Amino acid sequence: MIMKTIGILGGMSAASTQIYYRELCNMTRSRLGGLHSPELLIRSLDFAKIEALQMKGDWNAAGAVLNDEAKALERGGAQVIVLATNTMHKLVDQMMAGVKIPFIHIADATAQAIRAQGLKSPGLMATAFTMEQSFYTERLMAAGLNPVLPNETDRAETHRIIYEELCKDVTTDQSTAAYVAIAKRLAESGADCLILGCTEVGMLLNQRNVPVPVFDTTLIHCAAALDYALG
Repeated sequence: MIMKTIGILGGMSAASTQIYYRELCNMTRSRLGGLHSPELLIRSLDFAKIEALQMKGDWNAAGAVLNDEAKALERGGAQVIVLATNTMHKLVDQMMAGVKIPFIHIADATAQAIRAQGLKSPGLMATAFTMEQSFYTERLMAAGLNPVLPNETDRAETHRIIYEELCKDVTTDQSTAAYVAIAKRLAESGADCLILGCTEVGMLLNQRNVPVPVFDTTLIHCAAALDYALG
């Protein structure tokens, strides 16, 4: 068996990148058994520098950083690239400029998983960038889905908890309760499922505390990457 090398561009945040590594290892062992583990290259960035560019709105500079790192992964021997963050998919075109190996888009993989279950109106909980800008929701709509967004107050709280807590590997009962309530309101607003649209949201929400089917983008993305790596 030949396993392709997956290049992971992560560190945005480190918490989510740890989940990618753990889940890819678990999935590989589950599929292949024995002592098998995935062939990986991981480039983990200093998120403080990326977050500063996000806050300044200097997305061009952030895209240049990601492009340099994607090229480095390719030079290092990666045969496919995944970006271990939903928000920074905003910069995919710039990131992959001049890179010849394939890229697996997290929103496309998620949309495919939702459609496979016959669902059409996913609620979306993510950073404000992902919820409020078009780069992600347009991708879902192009796949025939009708995303449902939290109200303005709920969007702000979802974003705050991600940056102030989850990205720092902090989870609290209070924030879990807040997320559960937001997910319930989305279901009441017509969402027939829920996208955990930030790679850290799964630290608080899962199928046990959400009343509609849950699609964890991190797990879906890992599975798609492994599918490709195993051919």
